[in-house]
Amino acid sequence: MKVPIVPYGAQILRKKGEAVVDFDDKLQKLADDMIETMHDADGIGLAAQQIGLALQFFVVDVQPGENESQDFKLELDGRPVPAKLVMPMVVANAKIELLDDEEWLCREGCLSFPGIRGEVVRCENIRMHFQDVAGTPHVLEATGMLARCCQHENDHCQGIVFVDRMEARDRLKNAVKLKILKRDTLKKEKLKRKG
Repeated sequence: MKVPIVPYGAQILRKKGEAVVDFDDKLQKLADDMIETMHDADGIGLAAQQIGLALQFFVVDVQPGENESQDFKLELDGRPVPAKLVMPMVVANAKIELLDDEEWLCREGCLSFPGIRGEVVRCENIRMHFQDVAGTPHVLEATGMLARCCQHENDHCQGIVFVDRMEARDRLKNAVKLKILKRDTLKKEKLKRKG
């Protein structure tokens, strides 16, 4: 079932998530709903904060299209794996380790920031320890867009949004849009509390 995506300005986007402790049918339902919501919005990642829950939980799907090749490295539990076998990926309680100093500047967007994009520097190579929807622990090594997406979504789980990391000139270019989005969100939240 699709769920509403929380826009910038909502307090939940600044809340660090609690660890996931119950790996049950409710968590599977949450994962399914988040994946459906992400796909419906043409996104490649979605964190629990973006649907109003302060949890260390996110989903990603950076599968290449039918006629595209996989342009990132993906090793799961020490073995190279094609993205189509593990995507969409459900991630709980992620701990990300940056594997080198190689930085990659790339344009990012976010489903909680409609119409806002900007350059963000992220590490090119990561190792991520996490649990899947059943609670099974895994180790993912990734590069490229998968590494970037995992870092972006894990930031959400820590209460960090991509504009916090955006290059200063792009943040300045988007300042008016950000102000309007935040103002509109706060107005809606105020009306909801009154009604």
